[in-house]
Amino acid sequence: MSSFRASPSPPNSRRVAVGKRHQARELALKVLFQLEGQGGSAGGSAPRDHPREGGEAPPLSEDPEEVLRYHATENGASDDITNFARELVRGVLDNQEKLDAILTDVSEHWKLEQMAKVDRVILRIAVYEIAIDRKVPTKAAINESIELAKTFSGDDAGRFVNGILGRVAATAT
Repeated sequence: MSSFRASPSPPNSRRVAVGKRHQARELALKVLFQLEGQGGSAGGSAPRDHPREGGEAPPLSEDPEEVLRYHATENGASDDITNFARELVRGVLDNQEKLDAILTDVSEHWKLEQMAKVDRVILRIAVYEIAIDRKVPTKAAINESIELAKTFSGDDAGRFVNGILGRVAATAT
């Protein structure tokens, strides 16, 4: 995973039919990944002028809504998908300090800054769903996150995400 991409892309664009919530999580991942890469509200910093793979550069805005609209249009996302992605993006951004504190507590031998950016964003989305939002069964949030990690970061990332989220689930009350 190159740190120069404005949003993560699956390595070989293998697309299978996936549910709306999975598509929304993927959309939220792209938005949060881009915001973090720009040094926007999701933190972090990376070059701002490198176009994403295969096309036009995404907007350089630090406005989550503008970035969401861009990626939703780019991916042909329906209103349902976009609205659920918006909930996830807003939830992660509004609760980022708490999410990072939870991740820091359960991440033995790993600092947040040491984690791959895509893994860190996937973990924040899942921890938001597990520990704060609580509208989705924990197992579903974990499984979705593992699949996103495998798709955007590799099999090892899937195992890493599973281990971290297993600890989060064990401590969530």
